[in-house]
Amino acid sequence: MPGENLSRDEARERAALLSVDGYEVSLDVRSAVGEHEGDGPRTFRSVTTIRFRCAEPGASSFADLIAPSVTAVSLNGRDLDPSEVFDGSRIVLEDLAADNELIVDAQCAYSRTGEGLHRFVDPEDGEVYLYTQYEPADSRRVFANFEQPDLKAPFRFEVRAPEEWSVWSNGAGERADGVWRFAETKPISTYITCVVAGPYHYVTDSYERVFADGTRLEIPLGAMCRKGLAPYFDSDDVFLVTKQGLDFFHDHFDYPYPFGKYDQAFVPEYNLGAMENPGLVTFREEFIFRGKVTRASYEGRANVILHEMAHMWFGDLVTMEWWDDLWLKESFADFMGAFSLVGATRFTDGWITFANRRKAWAYRADQLPSTHPITADIRDLQDAKLNFDGITYAKGASVLKQLVAYVGQDAFLEGARRYFKRHAYGNTRLGDLLSVLEETSGRDMGAWARSWLQTAGVNALTPQVLLDAEGRIDELAVVQEAAESHPELRPHRVAVGLYRRGASGALERYARAEADVDGPRTVVAELAGAEAPELVLVNDDDLTYCKIRFDATSLETLRGHLGAIEDPLARALCWSALWNLTRDALLPARDFVDLVLRFAGRESDIGVLQMLHAWANSALVHYVAPDWRAEGERLLAEGALRELRAAEPGSEHQLAWARFFATTASGDADLRLLRGLLDGTEKIDGLDVDQELRWAFLEPLAAHGAADERTLAEELARDDTASGKRHQVRCLAARPSAAVKAQAWAQVVESDALSNALVEATIAGFAQPSQRELLAPYAEKYFAVIERVWRERSIQIGMDVVRGLFPSLQDSPETLRATDAWLSAHEGAPPALRRLVLEARDDLARALRGQECDAAAN
Repeated sequence: MPGENLSRDEARERAALLSVDGYEVSLDVRSAVGEHEGDGPRTFRSVTTIRFRCAEPGASSFADLIAPSVTAVSLNGRDLDPSEVFDGSRIVLEDLAADNELIVDAQCAYSRTGEGLHRFVDPEDGEVYLYTQYEPADSRRVFANFEQPDLKAPFRFEVRAPEEWSVWSNGAGERADGVWRFAETKPISTYITCVVAGPYHYVTDSYERVFADGTRLEIPLGAMCRKGLAPYFDSDDVFLVTKQGLDFFHDHFDYPYPFGKYDQAFVPEYNLGAMENPGLVTFREEFIFRGKVTRASYEGRANVILHEMAHMWFGDLVTMEWWDDLWLKESFADFMGAFSLVGATRFTDGWITFANRRKAWAYRADQLPSTHPITADIRDLQDAKLNFDGITYAKGASVLKQLVAYVGQDAFLEGARRYFKRHAYGNTRLGDLLSVLEETSGRDMGAWARSWLQTAGVNALTPQVLLDAEGRIDELAVVQEAAESHPELRPHRVAVGLYRRGASGALERYARAEADVDGPRTVVAELAGAEAPELVLVNDDDLTYCKIRFDATSLETLRGHLGAIEDPLARALCWSALWNLTRDALLPARDFVDLVLRFAGRESDIGVLQMLHAWANSALVHYVAPDWRAEGERLLAEGALRELRAAEPGSEHQLAWARFFATTASGDADLRLLRGLLDGTEKIDGLDVDQELRWAFLEPLAAHGAADERTLAEELARDDTASGKRHQVRCLAARPSAAVKAQAWAQVVESDALSNALVEATIAGFAQPSQRELLAPYAEKYFAVIERVWRERSIQIGMDVVRGLFPSLQDSPETLRATDAWLSAHEGAPPALRRLVLEARDDLARALRGQECDAAAN
């Protein structure tokens, strides 16, 4: 990654100097098919014409391009020597005129890492598929440009492709004389331009809306996937959610969708969930479900569809000036995804998922040493790449939910409407949003922003209950605390709920009061005189962003009656709070496992249940005392099998328990059952062991030496698809053999032959919790190679390796000391690399504290 890391200062200097009038980009991707000749990378021709103005004629600047070679460069009709002006990532532009035309003819490389123009060969039929992915700065791998979000311009793309292919871009396209030509876009940033090409299966629909003034908006809709996934592609549901979202955002934003058509491409080997390219949104193809999945999977897909759609306004129409204000699009899209999910679709319990799943991501990120304010300090592109994190997305969205409670939904939405109209096709900073919210709400947004957007860390809120002689509440107060590292106490708008068991035994809320919590202790006067509660929930209805704590009575109630809480959101909030207590070493991990064993079977919300399975597994792997692991594994496997057999046949709960049983299975009897379910000698009524579930059962068998290479090859023959290949690679790397681990390590660390998806699969199989001793030698190797990997590989692969191969399973003080030694010896390493290692170190230190807490409970 040398020479590619654009800094904020460089971007500001260039933005002050240049204004871009338009791009014309011509790509020839006919080279994507057929045999590749030569030793270098497979390349395609890219010819770019950029028309731009310079505020200081005679000044110098540069264009961005990452390419194996440049054939020709012309500036204002003057031919430049590529060997003199191009260094592999930048093209020097000297003696600029007031009005300029730059033409760059280059050979750019197809990607196998999901960055730039990714080329995928489908093992099922040999077909080749292409798509682009750029954020934050990989369009320069496809065409020469000024790669920063505040140099917006209209784009015209044309693409030459194999005769039998179809091609899509941001604008509507037509093929003539063998060339696909696309309509000019509105002014947009480079990172949201897009090209998708190949023999994709393509389905169409349309959306219409008539506005109050009688004008009609028609949006052509399209959805596509690989031909091999077409039998599983439920495009009707994708279009249903799309239309519901377009209705919702038109109702609330008062700004018609501005980008013409709306295509959605589900593409292979995708690094992200999705990307908001205007007119051509890309998604990971795993959102097309090859087997039975739970409602939570469909809800998750709908949420992502709506998140990306919200970006058409927040991010595409109005874009942040630099990556410091990434939250201006991501926090809003994350909030709007849940807001519209609940308001427009069948997934009316979306706020439960938000509270349980998205906030868990935020709480973890906000307690890492790398936590940062929502408005972050992004010095360069490597910083930007790492800031697509739980702070920018989920904490930001949580804070916006708090903002809605603070200023009111009407004022919030009116602020958004003014923001779009005032800054359409432009770039903004934090102050631009705050100014419209001050206008619409009448509140001082500066103080709110300082507390919530410009400081880091999460507060903990704990109830204090004093009872009078009659057993009623004399005083109920909320105590606010902050970590020493981030001592900010914030204003919180909260609802405090009081719960007691009724005649039926259900824990029901009998009193609720909203209050503004500010400072270290706030009395909630409205609840004085209420009957004594068995449970106090200090962030009932999940209005604010905080860690919920419990008083002693409430915690004891939850230990005995957690499953009796009737309201699913309140129950989800309690589960989330208990998991935070476990991660903070305030609740022994075995106690959390016990709660899951006793109460998860009564959980009605399938998304919450699947989250509990993930947390229980994490508790077992990382937080229980080592000498209790085997017992915990046995108890969880027994409990999972018991719930699996008790679940309604054919239900999504049965499927969830089957998958969880596979993750916990380790004993001989458990493995025999999995094998029997695969070969048909065992049966659980209603459980359809489809292909995806077969692979889920095969991984624990492989990890415990009960499925060998031949078995996995036979399974691949059953499922000789791209998905099957990824599953097989993961299972192969999971086998308990020193030779297997050495081969997997070499394939990921010492070679770049694997695609991004197979790197991910290999790493996932490599690190098996049951193989701690086998993996021990790789702790020292990890610290010896990560700086070289970071230097030589793309940033995406570097992130995958540094995160995925950190020796977290060697959970001992020795590994902690080795990590500290590397950090001390590499103070000059790239900040983004150090950040990843610091985060892994913090997770390890947290695990060790949790294990110490758990051991003390024995």
